[in-house]
Amino acid sequence: MEFLLDANVAYVLLVVGTLLILMGLLTPGTGIFELSALFALVLAGYGAYNLGINPWAMVPLALALVPFLYAIRLPRWRTVLLVTTILLAMSGSILLFPGEDGRLIGVNPLLAGFVSLTASGLLWLFVERTLTAMMSLPTHDDHHLIGQIGEARTDIHDEGSVQVSSELWSAKSTAPILAGSKVRVVGKQGLVLIVENVT
Repeated sequence: MEFLLDANVAYVLLVVGTLLILMGLLTPGTGIFELSALFALVLAGYGAYNLGINPWAMVPLALALVPFLYAIRLPRWRTVLLVTTILLAMSGSILLFPGEDGRLIGVNPLLAGFVSLTASGLLWLFVERTLTAMMSLPTHDDHHLIGQIGEARTDIHDEGSVQVSSELWSAKSTAPILAGSKVRVVGKQGLVLIVENVT
């Protein structure tokens, strides 16, 4: 456990844990990100406890969550908010551990730059992919069926079935339709198509 008492190791664990927490916020319910974050943050906490921290550096780390949460909800400002999140998280995490002999920064600046940029890039990619998936329309949009021509498989009046776009649907009509007739979809109520006879 001696290696955990290195500010560089504690810094990497802290960044990884924070990144996993943010990913967990976007994909709730799996538990994978949350458990991994807990493990990384416990190890980082052990290092922080023994190394000491600059308490004022916690302010930008805590503030980084605010623009991140707004970025999820405000697509128009997402880029600006994510950049703000990244800058706040980078500045807070780099300054968190005091250096030896009273130096301000205890983390190697090259390592801090590499880890911060890598984590920021991964976070950016993850957020964009996740939010794109969350905001996209379902691929199975049944409203494209309206106007389609199909065939009545049974007699239709109050109820029946039709074949439309290679699928069998429950259907109803305001006027009787005989089995085998061509029908046009004019509406949809739940999982039931409303059809009319094609004359």
